[in-house]
Amino acid sequence: MTKSMLGTTAVAQIALLVHDIESASQAYADFFGIDNRGWFWSDEFGITLTEFRGKPTEGRAKLAFLDMGSIQLELIEPDDHPSTWRESLDRHGEGFHHIAFFVEGMQEKILLMEREHMPVLQKGEDAAGQYIYAYMDTSSKLKLLIELLEHQKE
Repeated sequence: MTKSMLGTTAVAQIALLVHDIESASQAYADFFGIDNRGWFWSDEFGITLTEFRGKPTEGRAKLAFLDMGSIQLELIEPDDHPSTWRESLDRHGEGFHHIAFFVEGMQEKILLMEREHMPVLQKGEDAAGQYIYAYMDTSSKLKLLIELLEHQKE
């Protein structure tokens, strides 16, 4: 058996796109009997340095995270600026967006995936400087988006 291209097979997160994050997060919390910690806006470009399809974007989203054992459910309600979230919600409606994996050596993983025709669709970082992310378009081979997450070194 060959080694995972990501260095892991542990799914950290499943993400869904929604039109109304308040009602969606409450519906999931009620259905699964888990805490709804509310939602927050992702930070602005000056902090996140978000790029979509290789170009800077002001794209932001309301985000809610629900902990479900070993998996985190992320709900995303995008604003109207260009982003993978807005594009997917407009094209496909509410529902599945990506699965996420924590990786080490993200730049190496990106280069490896790009050589396999799986390009970066969107990338950026969080406001607290704790992690960086990259959405990889693996649709040609795997039929989905994969988010790579890497903790920043202190």
